Amino acid sequence: MSIVIEGVSKSYDGQKVLDNVSLTVNKGEIVGFLGSNGAGKSTLMRIATGYLKADEGTVLINGVSIEDDTIKAQEQIGYLPENNPLYEDMYVREYLSFCASIHKVDIINVEDIITTVGLDVHCHKKIKELSKGYKQRVGLASAILYKPKVLILDEATTGLDPRQSIEIRKLIKELSKDSAILFSTHILQDVDELCDRIIFINKGMIVSDELLSVMKLNRYNTIEVCFDKVLEPDSLQRIKGLSKSNIIGDNTWSFEFEGDLDQRAYIFDFANQENLKILGMKVKQNSLDDLFKDLY
Repeated sequence: MSIVIEGVSKSYDGQKVLDNVSLTVNKGEIVGFLGSNGAGKSTLMRIATGYLKADEGTVLINGVSIEDDTIKAQEQIGYLPENNPLYEDMYVREYLSFCASIHKVDIINVEDIITTVGLDVHCHKKIKELSKGYKQRVGLASAILYKPKVLILDEATTGLDPRQSIEIRKLIKELSKDSAILFSTHILQDVDELCDRIIFINKGMIVSDELLSVMKLNRYNTIEVCFDKVLEPDSLQRIKGLSKSNIIGDNTWSFEFEGDLDQRAYIFDFANQENLKILGMKVKQNSLDDLFKDLY
């Protein structure tokens, strides 16, 4: 079970939206697909589901070409689009039963899915009466109703309250055991708690594709230190593991170190060697948000 995208390009009115994009998502993986608005995320997802055609490149869903055999490929995809289109005049159970009939799924699956996504107390309501968060649940329910082996989720947790977000993240994690999941989001907590791998796209090109665990190891620790007197910048070379330094105030420096290890001991050693006193010290580990800003 996998998504394989090779060399996909797409232009609108002469403007290239995707430029030779390639990526792979395998069974058991949740891959976070991140980028700013207009970076090309939704366009690539629409191409991967067969909703749009690429100008160049190929998309294989479990080995089936989305262009050559669209229906067979789409039968294996569960898709939650960004705008989550729903028939809002239908009742929740009615709508999901309708989706089940399209996919020739046993109607008993509908009741199971209603319970799975937490729609039990709302299944008798019309979709237009639901909050945005519960509409997202209906969209996700329709995407997983027929137990697809590939899930493409575009902003799946948008509009959910904190409790709902926790429940949906738990559900997506469970689904990943038997599926390949490509997951677009702007919510960094989703990334941190859900994703195995992170792919960044910027201006239609992949700029990073890395395991989240590796990214965390490569975070920078920033330590702000105030010394009792002026020091010579050249002397900073004696601080073990120092990657970057900036003076940010009177005798106050910002030091960056790679990795997650506590580097304060090296600063104390340096201060002792230079006959300096440390008047203040503050440690800050850069967040995923800081890493994303660096990439852009």
